[in-house]
Amino acid sequence: MQTATFSRKGNLEIERFQGQIDSANIRWVNDCECILTKINPTSNQDKRPIRMRIIQTQDSSSYIFEYALVGDNKNTQRGTIQKIK
Repeated sequence: MQTATFSRKGNLEIERFQGQIDSANIRWVNDCECILTKINPTSNQDKRPIRMRIIQTQDSSSYIFEYALVGDNKNTQRGTIQKIK
Protein backbone atom coordinates (compact mmCIF):
# COMPACT_ATOMS: atom_id res chain seq x y z
CA MET A 1 0.00 0.00 0.00
CA GLN A 2 1.21 3.51 -0.84
CA THR A 3 0.01 6.80 0.58
CA ALA A 4 -0.05 10.25 -0.99
CA THR A 5 -1.39 13.52 0.37
CA PHE A 6 -3.01 16.08 -1.90
CA SER A 7 -5.01 19.25 -1.72
CA ARG A 8 -7.34 20.69 -4.32
CA LYS A 9 -8.37 24.26 -4.90
CA GLY A 10 -10.37 25.22 -7.96
CA ASN A 11 -8.79 23.48 -10.95
CA LEU A 12 -5.41 22.85 -9.22
CA GLU A 13 -4.24 19.76 -7.34
CA ILE A 14 -0.98 19.66 -5.35
CA GLU A 15 0.22 16.16 -4.41
CA ARG A 16 2.95 15.00 -2.02
CA PHE A 17 4.17 11.46 -2.70
CA GLN A 18 7.41 9.77 -1.60
CA GLY A 19 9.02 13.09 -0.68
CA GLN A 20 8.17 14.78 -3.98
CA ILE A 21 5.67 17.54 -4.69
CA ASP A 22 3.77 17.60 -7.97
CA SER A 23 0.92 19.69 -9.31
CA ALA A 24 -1.75 19.08 -11.91
CA ASN A 25 -4.66 20.84 -13.59
CA ILE A 26 -8.06 19.24 -12.98
CA ARG A 27 -10.80 19.17 -15.60
CA TRP A 28 -14.07 17.73 -14.31
CA VAL A 29 -15.96 15.66 -16.88
CA ASN A 30 -18.94 15.19 -14.55
CA ASP A 31 -19.55 15.02 -10.77
CA CYS A 32 -17.67 11.71 -10.46
CA GLU A 33 -14.96 11.84 -13.15
CA CYS A 34 -12.02 14.13 -13.83
CA ILE A 35 -8.88 14.36 -15.96
CA LEU A 36 -5.57 15.29 -14.27
CA THR A 37 -2.80 16.81 -16.40
CA LYS A 38 0.58 17.46 -14.77
CA ILE A 39 1.69 21.07 -14.96
CA ASN A 40 5.45 20.36 -15.11
CA PRO A 41 5.92 16.86 -16.56
CA THR A 42 9.44 15.45 -16.35
CA SER A 43 9.01 12.57 -18.81
CA ASN A 44 6.86 11.49 -21.74
CA GLN A 45 4.92 9.25 -19.32
CA ASP A 46 4.15 12.28 -17.12
CA LYS A 47 2.80 14.19 -20.13
CA ARG A 48 -0.10 11.75 -20.49
CA PRO A 49 -3.22 12.81 -18.56
CA ILE A 50 -4.80 10.54 -15.95
CA ARG A 51 -8.53 9.76 -15.83
CA MET A 52 -9.93 9.40 -12.30
CA ARG A 53 -13.45 8.17 -11.62
CA ILE A 54 -15.24 7.88 -8.26
CA ILE A 55 -16.96 4.50 -8.19
CA GLN A 56 -18.29 4.33 -4.63
CA THR A 57 -18.70 6.75 -1.75
CA GLN A 58 -18.33 5.15 1.66
CA ASP A 59 -19.34 8.10 3.84
CA SER A 60 -18.98 11.86 3.73
CA SER A 61 -15.18 11.73 4.06
CA SER A 62 -13.97 8.84 1.88
CA TYR A 63 -14.49 7.23 -1.51
CA ILE A 64 -13.19 4.47 -3.75
CA PHE A 65 -11.89 5.51 -7.14
CA GLU A 66 -10.28 4.01 -10.19
CA TYR A 67 -7.64 5.62 -12.35
CA ALA A 68 -5.67 5.00 -15.53
CA LEU A 69 -3.77 6.91 -18.17
CA VAL A 70 -6.23 8.35 -20.69
CA GLY A 71 -6.69 5.75 -23.43
CA ASP A 72 -5.15 2.89 -21.39
CA ASN A 73 -8.18 1.20 -19.81
CA LYS A 74 -6.34 -2.16 -19.61
CA ASN A 75 -4.19 -0.86 -16.76
CA THR A 76 -6.91 0.60 -14.54
CA GLN A 77 -6.05 0.64 -10.83
CA ARG A 78 -8.19 1.28 -7.74
CA GLY A 79 -7.59 3.26 -4.61
CA THR A 80 -9.29 4.84 -1.61
CA ILE A 81 -9.27 8.50 -0.66
CA GLN A 82 -9.79 9.54 2.96
CA LYS A 83 -10.40 13.21 3.75
CA ILE A 84 -8.19 14.32 6.64
CA LYS A 85 -9.21 17.97 7.07
